[in-house]
Amino acid sequence: MSDQSVQDSKIAWHSIEIDQTLERLQSDPEQGLSASEAERRLERYGPNEIEDTGGRTAWAILLDQFKNIMLLMLIAVAFVSGGLSLQDGEFPKDAIAIMSIVILNGVLGYLQESKAEQALAALKNMASPQVRVVRDGKIVEVSAKELVPGDVILLEAGVQVSADGRLIEESNLQVIEAALTGEAQSVDKDAPIALEADTGIGDRVNMIFQGTEVVKGRAKAIVTSTGMQTELGKIAAMIQSVEDEETPLQRRMTQLGNVLVTGSLILVAIVVIGGTWAKGVESFRNLLEVSLSMAVAVVPEGLPAVITVTLALGTQRMVKRNALIRRLPAVETLGSVTTICSDKTGTLTQNKMVVQAVETPSHRFKVTGDGYEPSGEFKPDGQNPGDSDRDSQATIQNLEKYPELPPLLLACVLCNDAFLQYEDDQWAIVGDPTEGALLSLAGKLEITKDRFADRLARVAEFPFSSERKRMSAISKVGSWEELTDGGSLPFPRTEATREDPPFLMFTKGSPELTLDCCTQIQVGDRLEPLNDDRREAIVRQNNEMASRGLRVLGFAYKPLAEQPPEGSETEHERELIWIGLVGMLDAPRPEVRNAVEKCRNAGIRPVVITGDHQLTARAIAVDLGIAQEGDRVLTGQELEKMSDADLDQIVDAVSVYARVSPEHKLRIVQTLQKRGKFVAMTGDGVNDAPALKQSDIGIAMGITGTDVSKEASDMVLLDDNFATIVAATEEGRVVYTNIRRFIKYILGSNIGEVLTIAAAPILALPEVPLTPLQILWMNLVTDGFPALALAVEPPAPDVMKHPPYSPRESIFARGLGAYMVRIGIVFAIITITLMYWSYHQNSETWKTMVFTTLCVSQMGHAIAVRSKTRLTVEVNPFSNPYVLGAVAITTSLQLMLIYVEPLRNFFGTDVLTPTELAVCLGFSTLLFIWVELEKIFLRLFPRMNKD
Repeated sequence: MSDQSVQDSKIAWHSIEIDQTLERLQSDPEQGLSASEAERRLERYGPNEIEDTGGRTAWAILLDQFKNIMLLMLIAVAFVSGGLSLQDGEFPKDAIAIMSIVILNGVLGYLQESKAEQALAALKNMASPQVRVVRDGKIVEVSAKELVPGDVILLEAGVQVSADGRLIEESNLQVIEAALTGEAQSVDKDAPIALEADTGIGDRVNMIFQGTEVVKGRAKAIVTSTGMQTELGKIAAMIQSVEDEETPLQRRMTQLGNVLVTGSLILVAIVVIGGTWAKGVESFRNLLEVSLSMAVAVVPEGLPAVITVTLALGTQRMVKRNALIRRLPAVETLGSVTTICSDKTGTLTQNKMVVQAVETPSHRFKVTGDGYEPSGEFKPDGQNPGDSDRDSQATIQNLEKYPELPPLLLACVLCNDAFLQYEDDQWAIVGDPTEGALLSLAGKLEITKDRFADRLARVAEFPFSSERKRMSAISKVGSWEELTDGGSLPFPRTEATREDPPFLMFTKGSPELTLDCCTQIQVGDRLEPLNDDRREAIVRQNNEMASRGLRVLGFAYKPLAEQPPEGSETEHERELIWIGLVGMLDAPRPEVRNAVEKCRNAGIRPVVITGDHQLTARAIAVDLGIAQEGDRVLTGQELEKMSDADLDQIVDAVSVYARVSPEHKLRIVQTLQKRGKFVAMTGDGVNDAPALKQSDIGIAMGITGTDVSKEASDMVLLDDNFATIVAATEEGRVVYTNIRRFIKYILGSNIGEVLTIAAAPILALPEVPLTPLQILWMNLVTDGFPALALAVEPPAPDVMKHPPYSPRESIFARGLGAYMVRIGIVFAIITITLMYWSYHQNSETWKTMVFTTLCVSQMGHAIAVRSKTRLTVEVNPFSNPYVLGAVAITTSLQLMLIYVEPLRNFFGTDVLTPTELAVCLGFSTLLFIWVELEKIFLRLFPRMNKD
């Protein structure tokens, strides 16, 4: 056997018998590997650790910020402006101001992107530092990094598994594999069994996997894979193979920059070439100054800062709704989501097993209640003969009518190793969730461990084993009078208990295997033979409950004359008395149904992707309205056999995926994205990390999530609740709407500025009306403050009543581009008219009048742009008081630039007379009036409204 075959990721080790596994790995279960052989294999296969290919350095991230086309143009403008100032012997304040803005924008971008990915570091931390291993026939402890294929390792409760391996032998081994499968339920392992080659990870009960945790029992296993060949390593490789893509906002900003710069360069070329041709080379210096001012005017220098602040404010609002945003662009991206791929356990459900149904030989009950709280109702479901009071609560007072319930509930309590406790204002369990659900069930009828600890003290047990799939507890009976509370708890005096037996054995486990051990059935307070008809009826009941996604347990009991010795389960677990079935479910969160309906109304499609069984997944999905009865459930095994083309054909029709592996999750997300869907993916385990990173929005669980899933995500749910995703999506839509609102406000103004500057040489004016410093003031202050106020505009009532806008739509889509151009032209016509008039009226202050009119006009625009269809008088001014505040502050600052001497000297303005100021204010109101008239037009012709 060659070394290459020792660690071959294509070998389905779970399908190979133990002897063949040992032979192929050239190892011995008692001797293990020799130290020399282990050293040789370590040299060949490398240490058992996750490899990191590395990412961008901090310097690379910083340099990337200055590749933005708008910043590059500003840098060029700064150098040219600085050169002209130095040539004239002046202080280059314009160049310094421009470069300051460039550096500020670069730093802001760097801070957004410089959060290094820690997913792989978190993966590395999942390896146990020390492992007990058999080497040269001796048990020694070695570093997990030194494990090699063929090593024989020993496992016990509390140990974190450090490599993938095939079990050689085990005793009551239970492993929590949530890191790989996403399911919190512990898995019962079975060493001798050999499975089909296409068995999914969640069903490979003869294997152990790196990163999982042993919670019960002990075992011996042979290592089959280490390092990057383990299932954990494959996940790490997938994480590294997934490339980060630009968010919709980043793509739109890139598009915006390209359009603005291209348009600006074309306009500059027209002005410089046309002006030089018309006026001669001697005008080149003046035309160059015009071009510099136009270049500064076209770039919305304050826009990156406004967007960053807007996204930051969005994150604060989302935190209040239990959604923690890890990457700022994800705030806006959420508004584009078309598909939410959600894990089941803990997100759609409570992550608490809750009993839903109880079947006794004569009665069928629906059980109500929430979580592990021992309160709720037993309600006959109307299918039982004589259930005239089916709507009433079955309480301890009327249990006499249901004599089959007390022995069943006692079995739930006594055949149980868990404990219920009340802490932090809620009920919690210590132990297995399934057993906790049984304690809660019995507690609803006041049958508790404390109450029967003395009267039915456990003296022995037959522990659960994977072969028997059941456990039994033997309790010593005190006096029968004491046991039944003097008859108030009617444990029926059946034929078997007529003689007050000293011991009672209660058994719970797999319904089929427990039923096989029974020969009698308790009907009422009588025992009857368990004939074939009754067996078939019980099997039908079990199948019906299982088809509803319930986890079903069967219960039986048997009186004993003496305490059975340890290991005698084969002798004593027979001729049992059947008492009923209990079906439980990780119940849906009550608020999720409304959230799903909200998704539907908003055009967002929820999809369940889980490692759980298909019947359970279907039941939850149907209950919540995610799927309909009869809809197809696609399993991991079916996915494995499906081509990409086949999956592409059905992915839009499948709403439930069950028993899936990490590769399947990644593949589903990629296929949805190929179909043009914008995907949000939830997850909590290591297995979810590749799909979280691939998805457009990766959403990790804050409570149950692993560090790996959180580091691979864009958002963390602080309450692990699907409803929070919907709330965050609503906030994302609001953020995107507000970003569009202030972009059309800012760029409409910028277009007006550019056209005004370009008109100066055409009108034969001797100077540029605006200096680069004044333009920076307008773009940062006059635009910036109102834009920030518009960023907190409250949501429209219908924000979640329309489909999501395409994440691939242009920033200029739905009329925004036309609006900016239209408003820019109107803005320019108003200002150019004032410029021409003021120059010929007073050649000393005309530039200050142009500057003031441009700034004050934007204030009216900010007030009007809050709504596209409602007139300003119809909008509550105090629904967003920040707009009024921003307008007041900005107008005051603008007046200070005119009337405060130090500021006037720095910005190169002149003092305006009251008449001149009144003229500026009068012209400024015209833009506000125009926008209001447009709203009236849209009311008269609503089809013209593209938004």
